[in-house]
Amino acid sequence: MCDVETDPKPVSAVSTAVGLCGLSGLAIAVLIARNFGSIMDMLGFPGWPERADGGYSALVALVFCGLPMVLWSLLVNKVHRRPSTGLDWSLKRPVADVLDTSIIKIAGLWTTWGMIGSIYGLCRFYWNGDYLFSMEMFQVAAIPLILISVPYIVWLDRYLVNPRDGAWHLGAWIAGRDDGDKDEIFHHLRAWAVKGFFLAFMISIVPGGFRDIVNMNFAVVASNPVWLANALITGMFLVDVQFATVGYMLTMKPLDAHIRTANPYLAGWVAALMCYPPFILMNNGGPLDYHMGTSDWAYWFQGQTLLLWIWGGMLVVLTGIYAWATVAFGLRFSNLTHRGILTHGPYAFTKHPAYLSKNSYWWLATLPFLVTTGSTADMIRNTAILALVSGIYYWRARTEERHLMADPAYAEYAAWMQRNAAIPRFFAWLRRLVGNRLHNGSPVQPAE
Repeated sequence: MCDVETDPKPVSAVSTAVGLCGLSGLAIAVLIARNFGSIMDMLGFPGWPERADGGYSALVALVFCGLPMVLWSLLVNKVHRRPSTGLDWSLKRPVADVLDTSIIKIAGLWTTWGMIGSIYGLCRFYWNGDYLFSMEMFQVAAIPLILISVPYIVWLDRYLVNPRDGAWHLGAWIAGRDDGDKDEIFHHLRAWAVKGFFLAFMISIVPGGFRDIVNMNFAVVASNPVWLANALITGMFLVDVQFATVGYMLTMKPLDAHIRTANPYLAGWVAALMCYPPFILMNNGGPLDYHMGTSDWAYWFQGQTLLLWIWGGMLVVLTGIYAWATVAFGLRFSNLTHRGILTHGPYAFTKHPAYLSKNSYWWLATLPFLVTTGSTADMIRNTAILALVSGIYYWRARTEERHLMADPAYAEYAAWMQRNAAIPRFFAWLRRLVGNRLHNGSPVQPAE
């Protein structure tokens, strides 16, 4: 048993209340969207659609989700006063003193945005399917962001302890100065590569889940265990996508949600990118497609009502853990980055709750060892390939830990988890059990 008095859990960079604020705001947005026409009628504006289920409505829901988290973080947790922000509000440098630094930094930032925009323009997959929505939004936001960036950077530089960040070093290199640090430049470019790649993906999938939930007939789905499970799963994926998108948008120092470091290891990038389009390997027809001749859990358990309720319940719980793992980040969700160490919520039980729950979900939902073709080869192949997929997520976890272990705060958290957390202790016990059995087993006799 762990003793919280003699071995207290390390403090989490995000409070539980931040995530709860975001959930409350998102729930209000969904309720408004589902009853939009009626609400507008009551306000004296008839003629609006009954439900606000479009892409722009999904973006408004991001505001409902993110704004309460921002307000709680600033007003209650006062994250802007933390030393980890790199800000000292007592500095109040005159604008004239920081203007030269800010101009160089703006040049670096705009160059970075130009590089990302060029990649978007050159890569054809960004102009097909769901990504078209992302590209449309980026085009709308481009000019306002460029204009806002100037006063924002000048204002921030007045209070930054060290205003010469990665953007400044890139700008200095562009200007031909000899005091630019290439390590800072590479860190800056890695951080923006993460943001540019994943934000485009997240915005592309925001409208779909939001539209499904806004238009869902809950009275109908509640009558069937499969429909109900799928509805709840859709809802929790909506939560995950909304929180993750907010996280990629709000990488800001005043919120203490900036990127401390982006993963510097190639293996980490390879392991992560093969799980997302256009590099994803698990799609239908891909090299790691484990769905050959498979159906889903509802097909195999049809007619077994009790089993459908139980199995659907397990899938809902796993998806709930997956969404909970994202909600726990509050404003800070991001792949391949360090934005503060979490120790609360599901991260008090395992270091990788999202990966563990997601992979468990796939095994239970797909049942790869059951196939409609009756082919033993398909059964073996699907099971082996899904095992490989789970192996990739284990690889991702290991590369992420290698990156984060450079921070003493994560090393402290990891050590505490090994001593106290339920899941690491279970696996440690399992390894000891297997090791003892192997050690106490009959010795292998040499061949004569």
